[in-house]
Amino acid sequence: MAKAATAEAPAGGKPAGAADAKADAKEKKAKKAKRTVPRAIVYVKSTFNNTIVTVTDLNGDTLAWDSAGSMGFKGSRKGTPFAAQRAGENVAEKVKKIGVREVEVRVQGPGAGRESAVRALQQRGIDVKSIEDVTPIPHNGCRPKKKRRV
Repeated sequence: MAKAATAEAPAGGKPAGAADAKADAKEKKAKKAKRTVPRAIVYVKSTFNNTIVTVTDLNGDTLAWDSAGSMGFKGSRKGTPFAAQRAGENVAEKVKKIGVREVEVRVQGPGAGRESAVRALQQRGIDVKSIEDVTPIPHNGCRPKKKRRV
């Protein structure tokens, strides 16, 4: 039986068309169109340990976010109003570049950074149209522990 002839690879060790395919892929990849979103929704989730500020468009697609932890605060300093203020300022700068001018704010949680994150948005020139508290409240709560028998 005779061996079938195989195609030899060039001296570089890669198949002949590999470099050309990469170059074509880079050229075909179109730049993402820069969106301008005039109105948005800001979600401020403030816990005792951290504050997360997320900005979405009206469909719910995230435009930008930041948290006290991602700003570099560690430990108990993440739960402070100052850390929440810095996170709010940082998000405000990000979304101003996208074109956001007015927002609705939805605040959730019992933390200390609720108001300071919203104030930071206002100070950076973003018009806050409404503030709504969306903290989940139990209707009847958990089942109580069984009665103690002595």
